[in-house]
Amino acid sequence: MGLEEEIKEIEEEIANTPYNKSTEAHIGRLKSKLADKKEQLEKQQSGSGGGGGYSVEKHGDATVALVGFPSVGKSSLLNSLTNAESETGSYEFTTLDVNPGMLNHRGANIQMLDVPGLIEGAASGKGDGQQVLAVVRNADLIVFVLSVFEIEQYDRLQEELYDINIRVDQEPPRVTVRPKHKDGIKITSSTDQELDEGTIKDVLRDQGYVNADLNLQETVTIDRLIDGLMDNREYIPSITCVNKVDLIEPDYKETVDAQLRERDLHPEAVTFISAEAERGLEALKDRIWDRLGLIRVYMNKPSRGIDWEEPLVVEEGTTVGEAIEKLGGEMEERFRFARVTGPSATHDEQQVGTDHVLEDEDVLKLILRR
Repeated sequence: MGLEEEIKEIEEEIANTPYNKSTEAHIGRLKSKLADKKEQLEKQQSGSGGGGGYSVEKHGDATVALVGFPSVGKSSLLNSLTNAESETGSYEFTTLDVNPGMLNHRGANIQMLDVPGLIEGAASGKGDGQQVLAVVRNADLIVFVLSVFEIEQYDRLQEELYDINIRVDQEPPRVTVRPKHKDGIKITSSTDQELDEGTIKDVLRDQGYVNADLNLQETVTIDRLIDGLMDNREYIPSITCVNKVDLIEPDYKETVDAQLRERDLHPEAVTFISAEAERGLEALKDRIWDRLGLIRVYMNKPSRGIDWEEPLVVEEGTTVGEAIEKLGGEMEERFRFARVTGPSATHDEQQVGTDHVLEDEDVLKLILRR
């Protein structure tokens, strides 16, 4: 029996087993085995060299993947947001390769990737799905692109991404495991656990841990426990946009809002756009910027003054030291102190060290040794 058949068999057994306290341990072991088999299949497929692949080199300050089913308007959206020229059409699979484009917004260069339209079964390799989803795994942000007439596609997109080990809008589990040479498995937890100790130990053993110290800093489900033990999960934030709103009657908006709420998507948190009519695109750009958590730092350069045109774009929470590291060169060795003017400073030209946390639109002046 091949890996794909084994995976299907385990999935069917999980689906056909009612979940209750008496079956919890059994389902936990099944899910652990399933995760292990999927990881084996992933390594097998990535090492086979099959398919043309969709590897795209990352450029710019951040990378965003436009994810949606065929013909929801991703190519039109990419063309409207960037300098890309992606073929568009009203038939399925218009985009046969990954098309990159560069969005310039608030001084940042944000790489946008229009990946081929996802289809059901992509995670198991259907329609080059594995290669497509591998590109998504490397993104800093996922933008779900939905047709205003097919909001239910959101459910299937989430399932496909989950099956390829992408955890959307989740934080990594606060689970740490430390292998040791003897004394079996010891579990410590800072919170009450609903899973019994025997189930937790069974899952660890299925993952190859015979002697280990496990520390749990959250109340874990079986899925979260397994995620915390695996090293092939990607945790990526997302936003959602609904395209083709120019094609609906105003009163249909209430239906769309209800469909979004059913999926825990608040209509006000969703960006309604028309890629063709170029409506709502500025709001989408702002939401991309905010969700990426980027800030602009304007450099005050010796003898040249403040560079307002090309800011240093970094993530929220970046320190002066981390900004210097991104700038590169010999600045780290020559650094004496810095002066900051802006939101993070208590006054203009505040003298700070490398641990000072920068904020959006700060002006940074580096004082270096000669």
